Amino acid sequence: MSHETMTGDQLLRMLSALANPHRLRIVAALADGRNYVSQLARDMGMSRPLLYMHLQRLEAAGLITGALEVSESGKAMKYFEVALFDFELSAATVAALVPTLTESNEKAGK
Repeated sequence: MSHETMTGDQLLRMLSALANPHRLRIVAALADGRNYVSQLARDMGMSRPLLYMHLQRLEAAGLITGALEVSESGKAMKYFEVALFDFELSAATVAALVPTLTESNEKAGK
């Protein structure tokens, strides 16, 4: 996703998802390549339920993608990888995306 195809709402979801040190570390860990949940949890020193919560937030923001695969032993494994995203965050980008916001003004003010 690039800022040319992004909406204001997508920018908010992306920035909100990245505004957490655990999620930043997850994106950094996946930058080296895809990984499955159990291994990623061990690498991150995090419980799988907590990791899943962060992965869901990153996936909803379009920053990572997940796919369920079956191993040779028949075990279902969920793999995640970083989605292609590249955008420049500048005042001009924000100004261009603000007209596309659909979030309520009440939410934005709180």
